[in-house]
Amino acid sequence: MSEAVTYEKINQVAVLTLNCPDKFNCISTALLAGIDSGLTRAEQDSDVRAIILRAAGKHFCTGADLTEVQEHSKAQETLDKFIAYGHTVMQKMEASVLPIIGEVNGLCLAGGMELAMSLDVVFAAEKAQFGCQHAQYGLVPGWGGTQRLPRIVGVRRALDLMYSARWLTAKEACEWGLVNKIVPAAELSSETLAYANKLTSRNPEGLAAMKQLARDGAALSLSDSLALEQKIAVPMLLSENVAEGLAAFQEKREPVFK
Repeated sequence: MSEAVTYEKINQVAVLTLNCPDKFNCISTALLAGIDSGLTRAEQDSDVRAIILRAAGKHFCTGADLTEVQEHSKAQETLDKFIAYGHTVMQKMEASVLPIIGEVNGLCLAGGMELAMSLDVVFAAEKAQFGCQHAQYGLVPGWGGTQRLPRIVGVRRALDLMYSARWLTAKEACEWGLVNKIVPAAELSSETLAYANKLTSRNPEGLAAMKQLARDGAALSLSDSLALEQKIAVPMLLSENVAEGLAAFQEKREPVFK
């Protein structure tokens, strides 16, 4: 496990912490490798039902490690490899069968915002700020910013944010759909963990199916996405966990899912 990211298990929740506060948790190869290996570790633990991604220090992530970017820029092949690895890790989080909750404090900028957009649910501290500041330095988003951002906030808002390089307050980010909930900084970790703990009591197969359908269906026409939903939902309705859920409803008790 990379020292750039720490791994902790709290009950049935895996907590991955970006652990480079002296560099504002900038995205390096080491940090990507830490997220990658932490995600694999969580997925291979049958007891883990949810993941939290948080950051040590004052800021969540202020973008790519530009020192490493400059070094990679000496050869297109190495730069391609660095950018491709970022895509691989972020798409791996989107494809994971586990729900992944982001916990954003301080600044979440450029590559940091691209990282946050690849998560399923995001909680933010009241004073957190979000921005896509690539244009300020003549750069272009390379880890999904030009693609995920319009899908989340709409094309015009996305272009405004990319063109202007301005920062959004947590309130604006929540209004735009980049954030699900704003909480006081002192309560951020406890609120996120409480939410993740709630998910551990849900049918894990059901949550995984919802995640797959929401993400895969967004790229399809409505008729194709509805067909996909039926294809996945019908076998799910015949599963042992669904039978347990229905029995629990009839017996007025909490279900116990496998």
